[in-house]
Amino acid sequence: MKSLIVRGVTGIVFVAVLIAAMLYGSISFGILFAIVSGLAVNEFCNLIHQYKKTTFSTLLAIMGGIYLFFILFAFNNLEIEKPIAILVPYIGLIVYMFVRELYRKEGGALDNMAYFVLSQIYAALPFAMLNILATYGTGYSFALPLAIFIFLWSNDTGAYCVGSMIGKHKMFERISPKKSWEGFVGGAVTAILAGYIMSLFFGEVLCTWQWMAMAATTVAAGTLGDLIESCMKREMKIKDSGNILPGHGGILDRFDSCILAVPCVVILLYLL
Repeated sequence: MKSLIVRGVTGIVFVAVLIAAMLYGSISFGILFAIVSGLAVNEFCNLIHQYKKTTFSTLLAIMGGIYLFFILFAFNNLEIEKPIAILVPYIGLIVYMFVRELYRKEGGALDNMAYFVLSQIYAALPFAMLNILATYGTGYSFALPLAIFIFLWSNDTGAYCVGSMIGKHKMFERISPKKSWEGFVGGAVTAILAGYIMSLFFGEVLCTWQWMAMAATTVAAGTLGDLIESCMKREMKIKDSGNILPGHGGILDRFDSCILAVPCVVILLYLL
């Protein structure tokens, strides 16, 4: 009972902070997700260090992830005469992380380089790309970033309700025994309905069919993102990626669906 209360309180606070930061404005949005990006990179690096015994710098990886977030934040929110200039420090960091392996006496150079880059692509880049959604059109708007989370939460609710009642055909039983195709369809229908509702309030951002297409893309990519993180955790033989959120695990556990959903939605919107 106590664990359920802790999980419920944590979930309410988590959702409230997330929504409040997006609604308040671009600065609060940027601060929150820069922090989330740094925490995600830190969590990912700690897991890799334990799993592969790598020796690349977690601190530099975190700094790189946060800086990558602010690169896209600056590109999309600030008027910069030479925007390419703000990329130089980040490129320099990548080069430095590769060159420093030449001076290490112990082995593992390939793992160090590969997992450092992966920490930026997997744990940092998706959060940085939220800036693209936040400024899709003219100026800052919370509509698209908020919609990503609404669609994912709607999908989770619909998938749980339908899956628990009639779920029989497993999607990836080896990786996630509880996920069923019936639940996936139920979640998708719920999220697409949420997309239609979003179009009633934010029709100036996207038209109805575009909102619904965004919802469908979020569900498909989000489900794959969840399964990919589950696959990684099974490989590492761990239950949760961390314990920063009582009752919910780590940052990667809570944002695993976003990690694939955000880039896929960005691609969809620019294709549209």
